[in-house]
Amino acid sequence: MPAHNEDRHIGPALAALKTAANALQREHPGITASITVALDSCTDRSADITAMHASGDPRFGAVSVNLRSTGASRDSGIRAALDRMPADGTANTWLATTDADSIVPEHWLVRQVELANAGADAILGSVEPDPNDVDPTVLGRWLELHPFREDHPHIYGANFGVRASAYVAAGGFPTLRAHEDRILVDRLRRHGFAVTATDTTRVVTSGRMQARAPEGFAAYLRTLGAGLPAAG
Repeated sequence: MPAHNEDRHIGPALAALKTAANALQREHPGITASITVALDSCTDRSADITAMHASGDPRFGAVSVNLRSTGASRDSGIRAALDRMPADGTANTWLATTDADSIVPEHWLVRQVELANAGADAILGSVEPDPNDVDPTVLGRWLELHPFREDHPHIYGANFGVRASAYVAAGGFPTLRAHEDRILVDRLRRHGFAVTATDTTRVVTSGRMQARAPEGFAAYLRTLGAGLPAAG
């Protein structure tokens, strides 16, 4: 999970990840889970909130970076997690990424394991803007353009899973401030890895329109809102 000054959202986001990790442990006791937060150039309380979660749960860890890049910080967190594994650990490791302003469902990791065991090398989950945090007219436009269904065409770093061996073979997330997820998926497909798109792991993400990354999710929502009449 990359985070840049997310102290408004990161607490609930980490709590949701803990719930998902607990569900995975119940369903698959033989699978261990760890959660790594890449704190990128944070000047707020994001690091303190993450440390509070880590102090009570050894599954949580963090790395501090000064990259100002979603792609680079996402990759740095993944590389830090992989460095803690044996040299051949990628063969049996699954990587799941989300964002610090997003809430994953309880079954998020369980479902990804099911799809991975069914042959998926990468999983593209769906995303829904938080209806309590977005203008209803913008939400309506979003839902019109992004119907929830299987085999959807969308790619979100906030809801993405990939086999670690496939991630390494494809070169990982590029060091970009936006669209790092799309580029990685293109690379995975070119390498012949099986990519599954699903709505069964839907994540709720912030509906803010103050962009942290150029051409990122918030910037896209702002574009959808441009020119729309205000809600009554």
